[in-house]
Amino acid sequence: MTRLSVNLNKIALLRNSRGGNDPDMLRAARTCLDAGAHGLTLHPRPDARHARADDVMALAGLARERGVELNLEGNPFAAPRPGYPGFLALCREARPAQATLVPDDDGQLTSDHGFDFTRDGSRLAPLVAALKALGCRVSLFAGAGSAVEDAAATGADRIEIYTGPFAAAHAAGDAGAALAACADTARRARAAGLGVNAGHDLSQHNLRDFLQGIPGIQEVSIGHALVGEALYDGLATTVARYVALL
Repeated sequence: MTRLSVNLNKIALLRNSRGGNDPDMLRAARTCLDAGAHGLTLHPRPDARHARADDVMALAGLARERGVELNLEGNPFAAPRPGYPGFLALCREARPAQATLVPDDDGQLTSDHGFDFTRDGSRLAPLVAALKALGCRVSLFAGAGSAVEDAAATGADRIEIYTGPFAAAHAAGDAGAALAACADTARRARAAGLGVNAGHDLSQHNLRDFLQGIPGIQEVSIGHALVGEALYDGLATTVARYVALL
């Protein structure tokens, strides 16, 4: 079965818009886990506009307490600065089960592309090795059609297929080509020895079609759509519906 890791960044964004601790990240995380989520995801960015370093440590403790996986996302090339010690430093302290490397720039609104593995592979390889030495499974954000064979050469364990183009095509009513591109990328990744995750703009509306088109996806990371749907239906109900889809 595909596992659901709930991305809690949007909960942190709502909290930060007002200050204080409401909504409470730990309460939201516990609600998701109680409703059947298999793990938790955070993507702390250097500007701390949503998830912060202290959130990472709090959720790392909860993940250990509950025996679930924490997936920590970030750009390993982003420079440390006050309030953000750097991605590797966060992983060294939190020891997430999975570290997902993403090539987003500091000012980027959201992740919108994967790595160029042919260009970036030699820079990624020592970072992958350092993360694996910490006990992290390493996943690399990959666009459909990317050179996943070069991703495998970095020593990574998995890729996470960037599903934004699929979601946009699905919403427009013509997802066939985008789904085929994702399926081919997954096939080539597995042939190169990589596991396959997926995420970005997946929702209750498109998730079933995606998984039917690409069997064997190991994990989906979903946050934006899930939190938006939860505003109408409640967080526990929404998570349970995703788990039922999976």
